[in-house]
Amino acid sequence: MEGVELEKKPDLRASDADRDEVAALLGTAMAEGRLSPEEHSERLELLYAAKTYAELAPLTADLPQDSARPRVSLRKDDAELPPPSRPSSTITCVLSGVERKGRWLVEPVTTVNCVLGGVELDFRNAVLTQREVVVNVSCLLGGVEVTVPPGVRVEVDTTAVLGGAGDPKNDTLDPNAPVIRFTGFVLLGGLDFKRKPPKGKGRWKDLLG
Repeated sequence: MEGVELEKKPDLRASDADRDEVAALLGTAMAEGRLSPEEHSERLELLYAAKTYAELAPLTADLPQDSARPRVSLRKDDAELPPPSRPSSTITCVLSGVERKGRWLVEPVTTVNCVLGGVELDFRNAVLTQREVVVNVSCLLGGVEVTVPPGVRVEVDTTAVLGGAGDPKNDTLDPNAPVIRFTGFVLLGGLDFKRKPPKGKGRWKDLLG
């Protein structure tokens, strides 16, 4: 979505792919310190309520020209996909099970607290707010199962005590690939990874600026 298109056709309705590109740009701007976390959150709310290009344009109007396109966006082929849901960035699981899957918006930092339970995180059809996101795990006597698509790097920086973290089996060395970084600790529990293609017709693409 080029800036000139916003000027020439402001009344055209924006697609979900357009919104995903703007979301990635806003995530990059926050990572670079151009937006505060509060400003980023406010703009995301306006973004997913926007219906036309004219409503999208002000969200990036004060960002420099060299950021006119996002460096990386997780964008699907299907133009009619629904906007991603925006669940809480904190997941708490005690003596129960929690799953997060489908088309959901991944904040820069997601916190997972798991005690005597299980958490399932499926990133195959998720939308990242920036190129690298962090999942901070605190797992006691429980398990966290993670599913990621091909082409996404997973970095594991967790501490395991009488437990363990599996091998994400990274399939790319591209320095510009999306990154999901896991931090935190696992005590008497497990952090396991599976790599599978996205569900449905959509597939993740790297859009490099």
